[in-house]
Amino acid sequence: MSDQPRIAPLPEGDCPPGVAGVVAALGPLNIFTTLGKNAELFDAWVGFGGHLLASKTICPRIRELIILRVAARTGCDYERVHHERIGRENGVTEAEIEALGRNLRDYAWDPGEWPVLAAVDELHTTSTISDGTWARLAGVLDEKAIIEVLMLIGQYTMLAFALNAMKVQPESS
Repeated sequence: MSDQPRIAPLPEGDCPPGVAGVVAALGPLNIFTTLGKNAELFDAWVGFGGHLLASKTICPRIRELIILRVAARTGCDYERVHHERIGRENGVTEAEIEALGRNLRDYAWDPGEWPVLAAVDELHTTSTISDGTWARLAGVLDEKAIIEVLMLIGQYTMLAFALNAMKVQPESS
């Protein structure tokens, strides 16, 4: 099976206005120049995704733990490569990054982080959250934060599926 992208990214100079603005601000990342081939959908997605990344409802470290676990569960190299760097910037250690790719029980997670990581795994396994995990989430997060955690897991799972299917390649270092 080829690793070549199934949809080639737009050349930087050919980006529609909304895509061009994001590329100017954040760089010509393959995620933007590929998804930007559907400009209307891109505009909606970047607003939602941007809100989740900028939100203060959950701390950036928790957000990055979630994204990295989703990347591991979905085998999404693009998410993993980008969010390992962002995770490090937000306090995720090398040992934790490595542990997120294995059985979660093999690492001594902080009790406040464990329910969030368990939620990622349960959603990926059963498409829901057990009563026990829900109770543990409610013990560490308020309802607003739980909603955001669930939407963040869903957003990055959806994105991973699309990136994997299109074979969007991580940028070269």
